[in-house]
Amino acid sequence: MPIIEQRTYVLKPEYSPADYFALYEAGGREVQVAVLQGFRAYFTVEVGELNAVVSLWSYPSFEARLERRAQLARDPRWQAFLVKVRPLLQKMESKILLPTAFSPLQ
Repeated sequence: MPIIEQRTYVLKPEYSPADYFALYEAGGREVQVAVLQGFRAYFTVEVGELNAVVSLWSYPSFEARLERRAQLARDPRWQAFLVKVRPLLQKMESKILLPTAFSPLQ
């Protein structure tokens, strides 16, 4: 069953989404997209919990998600990115979404 993972990172008040994306573009995006494979979108939040970024990732199954995220966690390039980005994060949340049959995102 295909799934969509919605990951939300709320940043500390002294940092902005621009700070996060500068680090992500410089050291995280390439490896994450290559390993996880199912990049769908990245957003900033304008209403609700502010100073947050949200990404959507698709996987063919929950098991595939577990395997790919474990592979990403072992990658030295990703580990180096995490050292830089973790100080920016105040809160992290992950939701697994199940697409409907008629959803354009699968």
